[in-house]
Amino acid sequence: MRHRTDVDVTGIEIRDAAVAGRHGGIPIRRYRGDAHDATFVWVHGGAFSHGGLDQLESHAVAVALARRGIEVTAVDYRRVPSWSWFRDAPAGHLPGIRFPVPLDDVADVFAAVAGSGAPVLLGGASAGACLSAAAALRAVREGGPAPTGLVLAYGTFHAQLPPLEPALRRRLRGRHGLVQFRSATVRRMNHNYAGSAEAMREPFAFPGGHDLAGMPRTLMLDADRDSLRASGDAFAQELAAGAVDVERHVVDGAAHGFLDRPFTPTFDAGIALTVDWVIRAASRGELGARA
Repeated sequence: MRHRTDVDVTGIEIRDAAVAGRHGGIPIRRYRGDAHDATFVWVHGGAFSHGGLDQLESHAVAVALARRGIEVTAVDYRRVPSWSWFRDAPAGHLPGIRFPVPLDDVADVFAAVAGSGAPVLLGGASAGACLSAAAALRAVREGGPAPTGLVLAYGTFHAQLPPLEPALRRRLRGRHGLVQFRSATVRRMNHNYAGSAEAMREPFAFPGGHDLAGMPRTLMLDADRDSLRASGDAFAQELAAGAVDVERHVVDGAAHGFLDRPFTPTFDAGIALTVDWVIRAASRGELGARA
């Protein structure tokens, strides 16, 4: 996880603010360039427990999108406590901030941005992709303000990591398999976020494996060499089964977290794919974007 360095912000208006949420104030950061073709709420990753507005996966992505005509509101949702990659948490309900607090923060910021009635996109990376998908599903199920489109980058969507297909296993051989999310690691991370075994089964905690009918049109960007792509593979199939308009790209040669690495070809590819999808959808009037 990398933080702000020398990202060029020339020509980008950046303003820090806060949204009044149900759990208290939620810090946000707004990015706007000269053009304004779409509005986007963006949610960083960090295993639900780390990250923030200075994280490159938040800041560099928002700058890159704003430079290309997409106004961005980045969300600094409340994060759950740190966790161990190697040891299971105690049984029962874990104390402290857990689901649904981070989800509520994302939903509250989205509702505030969408409050004027203007169409708004929602998206995120890794854990932020899960929170974005869950916020969209809850809005669809409960009749709240829903995004006009979703952008989900290398997300984890299932309480348990689905089995890795043989083709993906081959992409993780050698040095590419040294730092990966193993099935037990994903279970520990997700339990730490959910706070209990019961909450892990909630569709608004992990929407993967549940009915996704009615979800907004979705762009999925997954990493070529990432074990979490197993969750992306399954989630894309589940969206399609729910008759959701899904466009999916697996970024060649990319590892997990490629949007946390500006000045790399895989970061540039992810931004280009996102902007192209937004522009094409906006030109067809599907996102209600403003010129």
